[in-house]
Amino acid sequence: MTAAPTVGQTVGPFFGYALPYPGDAELVPPGRAGTVCLTGRVLDGAGDPVPDALIEIWQPDEHGTIVQRFGSVRRDGWTFTGFGRCGTDNAGRYSFTTVPPGPTAPGRAPFFAVTVFARGLLDRLFTRAYLPGPDELLAADPLLASVPSARRSTLVARRDGDLLIFDVRLQGADETVFLEFGSGPG
Repeated sequence: MTAAPTVGQTVGPFFGYALPYPGDAELVPPGRAGTVCLTGRVLDGAGDPVPDALIEIWQPDEHGTIVQRFGSVRRDGWTFTGFGRCGTDNAGRYSFTTVPPGPTAPGRAPFFAVTVFARGLLDRLFTRAYLPGPDELLAADPLLASVPSARRSTLVARRDGDLLIFDVRLQGADETVFLEFGSGPG
């Protein structure tokens, strides 16, 4: 019996035409008060841009509430769903219009959950993009505290005015820390 390869077993580039949808990178309408632009580049092990990657973000709203509403793929222009998707351009750049996520619990550092799909990856990669903030707040975050201190900076976006810049390095020097999700105990 021969089975056809699944998306996770093929090497793109198919992300740019198979998965985008209108408004996918606009979690809130442009011009809404309090918005930020989460942007960055996806780079390979040699530091070259990955032009056919796809970035997804999941986030709470600005109050730290995890939104559980339908409509992520069909934007209505005002309902915040906490989900966005953006393909990279020829320079490996992506960009989202959103609100800064709030902390999901007192004393926790706010972050975007980030998923990366790219050529050559047999499965998606998971990471986080923490908002830049006080060192003591970042140091108190349980996930960040579990990462060797020399690698933590790969999980923290940097601020440039209204921009939050978070580059994803797939391997090599300053490789982004990626998270592994297991099936749990047993």
